[in-house]
Amino acid sequence: MSDLFDEYPMLVFGLEALVALGLLIFIVVWTASGKKKHQNRTSDTAKRR
Repeated sequence: MSDLFDEYPMLVFGLEALVALGLLIFIVVWTASGKKKHQNRTSDTAKRR
């Protein structure tokens, strides 16, 4: 494995970029779903009034 990274040092940066992109997408999806749940709760209380 270290021979692979010695031969292709940019591979480490590529893997790190993929992990960072995956984490970013996860955070965006997670916060967007939480926002939708919060909007549904507030609209439900507004409809009840």
